[in-house]
Amino acid sequence: MNAPAAILRDSTDAHAMLARLFDDASLEMTAKDIEQIDAMAARVPAGTMVSVTFLPGESFASRIDAAAAVHRRGLKPVPHLSARRLTSAGELEGFLDALAERIELRQVFVVAGDLAEPAGPYHDALAVIRSGLLEKYGVRHVGIAGYPQGHPGIDNARLWRALADKDAELTTRGLDYSIMTQFGFDAVPILDWLAQLRATGIDKTVRVGVAGPASVKALLRFAARCGVGASAKVMQKYGLSLTKLLGAAGPDPILDELAAGLDRHQHGDVSLHFYPFGGLTRTADWIAAYRAAHRV
Repeated sequence: MNAPAAILRDSTDAHAMLARLFDDASLEMTAKDIEQIDAMAARVPAGTMVSVTFLPGESFASRIDAAAAVHRRGLKPVPHLSARRLTSAGELEGFLDALAERIELRQVFVVAGDLAEPAGPYHDALAVIRSGLLEKYGVRHVGIAGYPQGHPGIDNARLWRALADKDAELTTRGLDYSIMTQFGFDAVPILDWLAQLRATGIDKTVRVGVAGPASVKALLRFAARCGVGASAKVMQKYGLSLTKLLGAAGPDPILDELAAGLDRHQHGDVSLHFYPFGGLTRTADWIAAYRAAHRV
């Protein structure tokens, strides 16, 4: 494959692309981050999308409280639904109903989840979409997952087939959607995947996942968990080193590569999604400082 990241633009074009990436950037949080919402809201633009994850060990009530807190502070909560962790249609409906009472429920993110076997009737994200319950409770936009570097438990052919199936189902139901990717250290596979995606005819917004500032040890731990490639060459480019596990790194290198390599005609509409592996407030601080320093 070609390496689109090698394409060089002049600094003006790269800066314009960087500004576009940040224009609708989103963040992710867990229910446990609720105490950091005030600090985050003070550092990001009003209306910023904030995904509220569906982690094991957190209750439905805590997830709903977190989404409501995001909503109260003028941000847009995007509750996650982990299909395989839902034990019944009633549990899904109860969650959606409770959310609709607390927030303006227009958008959710649906993912299969990492259980080997489903706890209830939903084997994957498509099954949740097909349930019809999303529309019943006012959802109009669905986030789905993308995997530029593959998935540790699913081969690429199945990943592309699943994406095509979700595209067809969502389109048939009249639901808009966007794609949010796993995080990565290297822009090249992301750019190649985007070009391949657009070649299939899918033109929806893609939110490219990047890791907020965190310790090297934490970044490598999450990379291993998510099946993200972290070769010695890529690690060096990102500023990571096995000999400096106590150090920290931010996403500056991959942002530089994306700004240099993205082409709107080839790669379509792309923005950023930040995974706050080093903490929600720390990530929001980094975003604010980066935007100020680069005037984006």
